[in-house]
Amino acid sequence: MTEQHFTVEGMTCNNCVRHVTEALRALPGITGVHVALENGRATIQAEQAIPDTAVRAALDEAGYTLR
Repeated sequence: MTEQHFTVEGMTCNNCVRHVTEALRALPGITGVHVALENGRATIQAEQAIPDTAVRAALDEAGYTLR
């Protein structure tokens, strides 16, 4: 099990948090997701490390930016 932390830009409300959470949960191998609006951070737990490119693509498709 691994845990990764990301900064997400473009979130302005709880609906944004929901969209980011859903986008990240859809990635294969994800076992848990926590997204915090206050600091723009997303934490994922997964069976193995998820490539940043996959996280970036999922967030881009949802309309947010990985920093």
